[in-house]
Amino acid sequence: MIKKDKLKIIPKLLKRIIQPKTKEELLILLQKSYQANLIDSDSLMMLEGVLGISDMQARDVMIPRSQVSFININDSIDVIIDTALHTAHSRFPVIDEDNNNVIGILLAKDLVRLNKEKDLDLRDILRPPVYIPESKKLNVLLKEFRSNRNHIAIVVDEYAGIAGILTIEDVLEQIVGEIEDEFDYDENEDNIIQEETTTFRIKASTELEEFNEFFKTNYPINEYQTVGGLVISKLGHLPKKNEPIHFDGFDIEVLRRDSRRLYLLRFSVNLDQVDQDILN
Repeated sequence: MIKKDKLKIIPKLLKRIIQPKTKEELLILLQKSYQANLIDSDSLMMLEGVLGISDMQARDVMIPRSQVSFININDSIDVIIDTALHTAHSRFPVIDEDNNNVIGILLAKDLVRLNKEKDLDLRDILRPPVYIPESKKLNVLLKEFRSNRNHIAIVVDEYAGIAGILTIEDVLEQIVGEIEDEFDYDENEDNIIQEETTTFRIKASTELEEFNEFFKTNYPINEYQTVGGLVISKLGHLPKKNEPIHFDGFDIEVLRRDSRRLYLLRFSVNLDQVDQDILN
């Protein structure tokens, strides 16, 4: 018969066996829970994302300054509206003559007031900018976004210069994957949609054979099965949103992606620079 004092030890032993002591052990436990069908793949991805953002900094996911759509305080209302319509963003950093000096944040919804009230000064409807260092941890930033009800931050480098911007969506996407936006598309629509003369919106899942046929290229279909696979193979990594991508005369923009795969791309064809080796 087991003595009572020995029975008391059992819960402590079980706790030591089951309770992970490191993040790596916790990740292994989550993987085993998924393999045992205790959680689904979406739950696993989000839990891994929650653990992952504590190791990530603002510089890892920010949109670099060169790719930020700034609005100049001196621009006319027509120019500002054209910028908003072309980019389809919901928030814009507003600068004066120096793009290192963000004087405020313009919300796209406020453009309605600006357009209707002709005497309204743009400066009167700007929201104050929030600045964060490149080294800001994403889990800390997410908490601040929530508590301050702020959705965008200006990322500054060690010299107080603007390095880029970061939105709450950029942080959340590290947890839940790509948040569908203005580039949402119907799953039943064509894989390749021509937007302009030399610009095309392409699903990353498009079979490379279809891509070759459309663009008269001859990428080997035995090496890459899809357009997304081709892009990842050319870069050697999964590209970030807004990361500049150039190869074989194509300028490529990532429109939708998550932490694991690409969904939607925009290809711009430079006919003067297209590599003749990939043409039929």
